[in-house]
Amino acid sequence: MRTRTVLAFLSGLSLSLALPTNDLASRQASACFVVGKTPLPAEVADVVTSIQNSITCSETATTISNVPDVSSGASIFSAIDFSRSTQSPLEFALTKFATATPLASTDLKIFQDNLNVYLATEAGLRSVGGSLAIKVPKFFLQMQVSRIQTAQGNPPKVAGQQVEHLRDKVTKNAAGEDKKLLDQVVTLAAQLL
Repeated sequence: MRTRTVLAFLSGLSLSLALPTNDLASRQASACFVVGKTPLPAEVADVVTSIQNSITCSETATTISNVPDVSSGASIFSAIDFSRSTQSPLEFALTKFATATPLASTDLKIFQDNLNVYLATEAGLRSVGGSLAIKVPKFFLQMQVSRIQTAQGNPPKVAGQQVEHLRDKVTKNAAGEDKKLLDQVVTLAAQLL
C-alpha cells in the first residue's frame, strides 16, 4: 500500500513537472513592455509573442500609465502618442496616420513599425490595468496596414486582419466620436487602390 502511494505521488510529480507552465510570469517575462501583473487576454498575449523581438524599450522614458516608451524600427511611441494630442483619438489617427496617394505607394514598413509600438503599448497598458483608449488609434493603424497590404497585392488572409473587419473595430471603439470622423473611416476602408 505504501509503495503504491509513493509511486502515485512520484507519477503525479513527474506529470506536473512535464507539463509546460502557463503562468503569468512565464508568458509575460520576456516582453520588456509588459510591466504589470494583470494577466493578458490570450489574443494580446499572442501579439506580444509575435512582436516582442521587434520592440526595444527605453530604460528611462515612460509613456501612458508608466509603460516604457517603445520603439520598432524608426518608430517611437512617444513621437506618435495620441494621448499627448488635443485631438480625439480618432481625429489624431486620421491626421497622423494618413496614407499616400496612390495607396500602394505608401511605405508599409513605417506603418507596421507604428502599429508595433501601439500594440506593445496597449499590451503594457493592459498589464497594468490602464486605460484602453489606445484601441481606437491601434485599430485604425491595423486597418491602414491592411489597406496598404491589399493595395500592394497582398491582402491579409486572416478574417480578423481584413479591412472590413478592422473598419468595424475602429467604428465600434470610436462610437462616441464625431460622425464626420466615423464617416471618414468608412470612406477610407472602401478605398483600396
